[in-house]
Amino acid sequence: MRRVAPILLAAVMATPAAAQGPLLNGLFADHAVVQRDRPLPVFGRAKPGEAVTITLGDKSATATAGPDGAWRTDLPAFAAGGPYKLQAKAASGATQTVSDVLVGDVWLCSGQSNMELPVERGNNSWSEVRSANDDGLRMAYVDHADSRTPRTDFSKPPAWKSAKPEAVGSFSAACYYMARELRKTDKTPLGLVHASWGGSAIEAWMSPAALRKAGNYEDGLTVLALSLKDRPAADRRWGETIKAWWSLRHNGAAGGPWLGDGAWTPAPKGLGAWEGWGVPALAAFDGIVWFETSVTLTAAQAQAQAKGGAASLEIGMVDEVDTTFVNGVGIGSTSGAGTVRVYPLAAGRLKAGANRIVVSAFDSYANGGMYGDAPRALVLADGTRIPLDDWRCQIEPKASGEPPRAPWDALSGLSTLYNGMLAPMGPWAFKGLAWYQGETNAGRPQTYQALLTQFLAERRTGQPADMPALVVQLANYGKPQLAPEDSWWAQLREAQRVAVAKDGHAAIAVITDIGDPSDVHPTNKQDVGKRLARGARRLAGAAVTNGPSPVSARRVGDAVEVKFEQVAERLAARGSDHAIGFELCDAAVCRFADARVEGDKAVVAVPSGLTPTRVRFAWADA
Repeated sequence: MRRVAPILLAAVMATPAAAQGPLLNGLFADHAVVQRDRPLPVFGRAKPGEAVTITLGDKSATATAGPDGAWRTDLPAFAAGGPYKLQAKAASGATQTVSDVLVGDVWLCSGQSNMELPVERGNNSWSEVRSANDDGLRMAYVDHADSRTPRTDFSKPPAWKSAKPEAVGSFSAACYYMARELRKTDKTPLGLVHASWGGSAIEAWMSPAALRKAGNYEDGLTVLALSLKDRPAADRRWGETIKAWWSLRHNGAAGGPWLGDGAWTPAPKGLGAWEGWGVPALAAFDGIVWFETSVTLTAAQAQAQAKGGAASLEIGMVDEVDTTFVNGVGIGSTSGAGTVRVYPLAAGRLKAGANRIVVSAFDSYANGGMYGDAPRALVLADGTRIPLDDWRCQIEPKASGEPPRAPWDALSGLSTLYNGMLAPMGPWAFKGLAWYQGETNAGRPQTYQALLTQFLAERRTGQPADMPALVVQLANYGKPQLAPEDSWWAQLREAQRVAVAKDGHAAIAVITDIGDPSDVHPTNKQDVGKRLARGARRLAGAAVTNGPSPVSARRVGDAVEVKFEQVAERLAARGSDHAIGFELCDAAVCRFADARVEGDKAVVAVPSGLTPTRVRFAWADA
């Protein structure tokens, strides 16, 4: 025991210096890769006013923490190499050491579920995982986190791992295969930071400033800001937004389900997914179902709540988005099928007599409804629990479409994932960005070009102005096309194409030939990675093509000639001497058109009786 005591004492004495937490930002961890060939920002947190000295290899710099504890310094540029040891030492004596740091190129991979899809769920996964063996390729995963304000730290510090079987299987397939392809021709150490969340909209990944530049988000940002100061007021205001949306789709009708209007029918006891109710209209229904119940309070109970009693409403889980009203006033909106909803009730929200509770439940795919074992009850300040057992329902016509999402919605809100997952990266230096997203925005393609333009511009903030950005275009998914028709997915692909074409430092990976019409998550991510890598090489100046890209269309006799660039040798039509998928359109109609390819041109025959003004190709969901 006498030999152990000095060791314990030393541990206790070291505790105060370490108590302030890590000095370095969470991305600075063992086995990290940092960016080569330009000044290297190093940053973190310390005690306000405290000096922090940073050493990497034989180079060092000092910074002073500001009033909020944040500090940053830039080390001189490093060439590719390593491993190095990174050390941060505060004036108080607190230190943090990061080992096995490589200097190379670092890519940010972000998006929604197709970027998130791991290697172990893709093609040939057994072999791909077991053959991974590259210590020069390091990967870091950013945990899911949403926030209404920018975070300065991660919800969980990312851990860097080498590309070995134990790490590759759960990592983003598209991101990994892109990096593996790049490593075939360039042995520079490569770091991948993966921050994605399935089902997320691009708006959630953008700051308020970037959204304002894209336009038409001021009202939502105002409500989001209000929610930070006065949550009940923001909930009420959002309830009014949903009412206005409903009224617009019902020809300006006054009133609505939140007031008990409409044709209600009893819902099954216990509720549950509506697809299992045995109601034909709900057997495969995706959309909104309204639920209604009521609670009767005594005058004393209502008076207690009016004086500030802490009442709350528990409605359990809702798949997947609810907006909830009490006596016609919005009290909350939440997304996430697995989230239990508990809403506080502002003083005076309840009244003596009957109190109407209405829940708008929106589901976009698979099962929907109010479900699960979590209790549904009105809880009064004195602890009294009034069960909510008897519910009625009515179906919102599908023609109403999707309701707007609350600006604090984790996946489809405004800035929520920027705040929770991107902001904590601070000024981390990146080589480039790979972005694989768009499915969630396909229902509103008219706004996507401006959003993508501003998103790419924001990701370059603090990075070189010519930082390469790689964008994966939407794959083919959906019903087969039997006749020319409009397509939201095709419109969003066009928005992606135009935004990339106008960017000057971006490349697009076209994957309409390698998707799966029956699966929104195609498993061939190897070819996605190869096409991303080709785009990266082309932007770096390599003499490679990135797939045929149209540059002009002109009428020549009885045909329209479409000229393409980035044609490696010549265009080819597979399986036929004709090229299918071309359409010619006038102001009123589009018609399929016969086509053939000649070198770097497609010659599209003009159908009889049509005076075309537009030409389009593969213009369909699938």
